[in-house]
Amino acid sequence: MIRQRIPLITELPLVIWLVIVWGALWQDFSPGNLLFGAIIAYVVANVFYLPPVELSGRFNVLWAVPFTVRFLFKLVTASAEVFWLGLSKGPRLRNAVVAVQLRSSSDFLVTATGHALSLIPGSLVLEVDRSTSTLYLHCLNINSDDDADTIRRDVRATEAWLIRILGTKEDLALLRAEDRFAREREARS
Repeated sequence: MIRQRIPLITELPLVIWLVIVWGALWQDFSPGNLLFGAIIAYVVANVFYLPPVELSGRFNVLWAVPFTVRFLFKLVTASAEVFWLGLSKGPRLRNAVVAVQLRSSSDFLVTATGHALSLIPGSLVLEVDRSTSTLYLHCLNINSDDDADTIRRDVRATEAWLIRILGTKEDLALLRAEDRFAREREARS
């Protein structure tokens, strides 16, 4: 089977990322090492099948800065909460696997959401169902359905932030329609 040739501009984000990872793994960002990493990255991208990284072409700094502040706040508070739960409950702590279906079907956004969530202590993405854009998370301190619903809302809020930062126009339109519907429903009640 002959694989369709992917233009260099399309695979450039992947090659750049692989070069950065190469330099980090070797802890050497010298020009020679990065050039060798670029050659290896280009060979890997062209010999092994990797789907192209499809970026939306947009990045909203006005949403990225508050997202970073929110992320760091959640990182600190979750670290303190996990520490406290470890001291106070120890092995008696109840855990659960929570499934959360995301809005976006973009591999990039699903991956970004999963990584953002896994970096915050207390939850870990166990599995991703690409066909339904569902994340399965292992979460600490889940004692009821309400706790699981709180996790789902938080995950979808994280996804919403990422859609606002770098989602496609279609994902952004879906998010805006959902927000408009929620405001109208709230106004009626």
